[in-house]
Amino acid sequence: MSDSIKKPTYIQAATPLIALIVMLATSVFMFGADSSYGPNQLALLTAAALACIVAFSNGYSWEQIEEGITKGISVALGAILIILMVGSLIGTWLLSGIVPTLIYYGLELLSPSWFYAASCLICAIVAISIGSSWTTAATIGVALIGVATGMELNIAIAAGAVVSGAYFGDKMSPLSDTTNLAPAVSGSELFAHIRYMTLTAVPAFVISLLLFTFIGFTSSASANLQSLEVMQNELLSIFNINILMLVPLAILFTLAVLKKPALPTIFIGAILGGVWAIIFQPDVVATLVPESVEGSWLGPIGAVWVALFDGTRVSTDNPDLESLLSGGGMVSMLNTVWLILTAMTFGAVMECTGLLRQLLKGLLKVVHSTGGLITATLFTCFGVNLLTADQYMAIVLPGRMFREEYANRDLDPRVLSRTLEDSGTITSALIPWNTCGAYMFAVLGVFPLTYAPFAFFLYLTPLIAMIFAFTNFKILRLSDNQSRQEAYS
Repeated sequence: MSDSIKKPTYIQAATPLIALIVMLATSVFMFGADSSYGPNQLALLTAAALACIVAFSNGYSWEQIEEGITKGISVALGAILIILMVGSLIGTWLLSGIVPTLIYYGLELLSPSWFYAASCLICAIVAISIGSSWTTAATIGVALIGVATGMELNIAIAAGAVVSGAYFGDKMSPLSDTTNLAPAVSGSELFAHIRYMTLTAVPAFVISLLLFTFIGFTSSASANLQSLEVMQNELLSIFNINILMLVPLAILFTLAVLKKPALPTIFIGAILGGVWAIIFQPDVVATLVPESVEGSWLGPIGAVWVALFDGTRVSTDNPDLESLLSGGGMVSMLNTVWLILTAMTFGAVMECTGLLRQLLKGLLKVVHSTGGLITATLFTCFGVNLLTADQYMAIVLPGRMFREEYANRDLDPRVLSRTLEDSGTITSALIPWNTCGAYMFAVLGVFPLTYAPFAFFLYLTPLIAMIFAFTNFKILRLSDNQSRQEAYS
């Protein structure tokens, strides 16, 4: 550090963060679930500006700060490209019938004898296929809550099953924005990150399914599943659904298992989705053909082109189903990109000016072991979810805070990226004033604190992560050459 630059005080370091918390809380209060569509971004940039003012007072020049911002944003550029390509993949997989096929077969799993477990599993399948816990809860989740009401089942348990399945699927999907954000912040690779997450997420999900199965078999109910059967029939009326629709999914999964780079893998998946759409869904493709090429051989290509950049639109008489089958395209990811850029800007300013390091210093004084560091990260993510009411902040801020310390302690970046997801992503739905908790309450009609005791996956995952941390189970080290090649053996 230059002699002309002063070391920041704790008050200086905390000031931008406190200001951000206040602005984000105000944003959520004023705009609710819409706060992440602009207001939060403005709060982040304003907090970054305040951090710049503090840095100027300590002797930093604008050139130094600008260099830090550029470096900080560059860390996320790979993830931004992947996120944009994920939007394209969602668009063509909706158009081609791949996602509708997954939904159709998922609904086949539903049985009154194990309703809770089946609901959790169905939501997981849908969330993995579309990469969104919010869309899953607002569509399939709402339908399942309706069925549970008709069966006179416990609505709180049903909501817990829906939220558990939706967040497991979101967490494990390469299509999810948070699943792309965590490795971008920590410096790990997308598919390696997902493989490593299975160590904590899969046991938590299996235990959740067993608990829901036990609860289901200790209660009795009988009711028709007409609403879901109607949804299946509507899917059949719109799409050509058969086992061949799952071939692109199998190819994508194979490429991921072979550890091929994420960006070209997802690009191949998006193109395959377009080819499948032209071959198997000509009627749906026809509805998306641009007027300029209607009736031309370029028509189907134009429709796929639209799906890649602007997503798919399917018209039905069922608004819930229409919402589930419409979306995707690069355009759908632009708001997420906007949020990532502003969040990374704030984090970069805090980091390059020493403010983040000063905040972290006090915490690290009492953290001596790997288990303590991982546990501190888990609780920090939860605390950021409580204070900022936003899961993106609960990933970005702790990720920027702890990244250097994980490297100093010889921990592989995947350890940090998994820890960020094990708490930052999933605990957000447990907090009523968090945008995720508020959204789940709005669509499911069940207060977060009511379904929280039954949202087993949301607190089993961080608990398992802590157990693994203190037992040193599968904790990857940078000094271990094998850990550079595999997420787990």
